[in-house]
Amino acid sequence: MKGYIAATTHEFRTYKSLADRAMAVLDDAAFFATPGPETNSVAITAKHIAGNLHSRWTDFLTTDGEKPDRNRDGEFELSGGDTRASIMQAWESGWAKVFATLDALDDDDLGRTVQVRWESHTVLAAVQRQLGHAAYHAGQIVQLARHFAGAAWQPLTIPRGASEAYNEKARERARARGDGA
Repeated sequence: MKGYIAATTHEFRTYKSLADRAMAVLDDAAFFATPGPETNSVAITAKHIAGNLHSRWTDFLTTDGEKPDRNRDGEFELSGGDTRASIMQAWESGWAKVFATLDALDDDDLGRTVQVRWESHTVLAAVQRQLGHAAYHAGQIVQLARHFAGAAWQPLTIPRGASEAYNEKARERARARGDGA
């Protein structure tokens, strides 16, 4: 498993970046808008991720990932104090906990046991669980942002119809590095 923590940190950073870039294209109205009555806004999704990250990554190795002060149900409701700035501050703070914790771990920690909702998990399993959760919600944020941005949307990854050009550039970079292709 050598290199797992570094590779996983890279993936967390990739999903955070996708969500950050998607949220950046939205004005405040779109940030708080929902496409329907039973769907979450980007704001609610970001608030939930922030709450989850704070709970799971605070004292990751020594306390249960479901902290007693977490109000998960409240993460899916907007209160009078929820502004875009306050949600984004919580978002950044939660992600800072992720990266600080990952920076403190090494691959030898992967077999250690941690608790999440009073169940034992290896560090590897708990980190994988969180990576999947972050990716799932980052995808929701991107999709909602794409919906609300409409014609102003700019692709965050490879634009439609540009796969071959992207692949050719990737092959050229690989050749320059001596990685084959």
